[in-house]
Amino acid sequence: MSEENTNVNAETETEAKTDRKGGKRPARAPRAEKKPAQDGLNPDLEERVVAVNRVAKVVKGGRRFSFAALIVVGDKNGKVGYGLGKAKEVPDAIRKAGMKASKRMIKVSIENGTIPHEVLGLFGAGEVLLKPAGDGTGIKAAGACRSILELAGVKNVLTKSVRGSNPHNIVKATFHALKNLRSIEDVAAVRGVNTKGLRLKAKATKA
Repeated sequence: MSEENTNVNAETETEAKTDRKGGKRPARAPRAEKKPAQDGLNPDLEERVVAVNRVAKVVKGGRRFSFAALIVVGDKNGKVGYGLGKAKEVPDAIRKAGMKASKRMIKVSIENGTIPHEVLGLFGAGEVLLKPAGDGTGIKAAGACRSILELAGVKNVLTKSVRGSNPHNIVKATFHALKNLRSIEDVAAVRGVNTKGLRLKAKATKA
């Protein structure tokens, strides 16, 4: 009796697998292998740690510490970005900040190793002044501003932090200034003129 029951159960299972219309279900396609998630920076990008802050949260059992890291990344070829990451450990905070920075990169206008014109960046209490410089000057900057300009690929520039020393405000003010940079090609496209005439005028004013 037990063998007959097993046979009957097997037949009912096969019938249940058949479609309502009487046909058999099509075989499932093999599952594609999942690609491992890329949890790292692009090897072409270089990162710099600007600031790491420790934050303490007071709870009933005591203090719980966490860390916030401010990171700047760039390819030294006109692209740079920054990010803020928070985690329980410093390496995790740096990794998160680096991933955010690589996703929010901006294009910087660079001409002959320097910026095309003078520009002022503002954010909160931070105010950064950037001026173009000739060959051999180098990057006259310090702290977070220097890291940003080096990773952006600028070779010669003069900078001045007018007010404020908070690294977060300095970084955001510097990026505000870099976003406001316009190359001669951009200005020529807006005015509808030839870039050659603008370059001649620029040389005349410098002379």
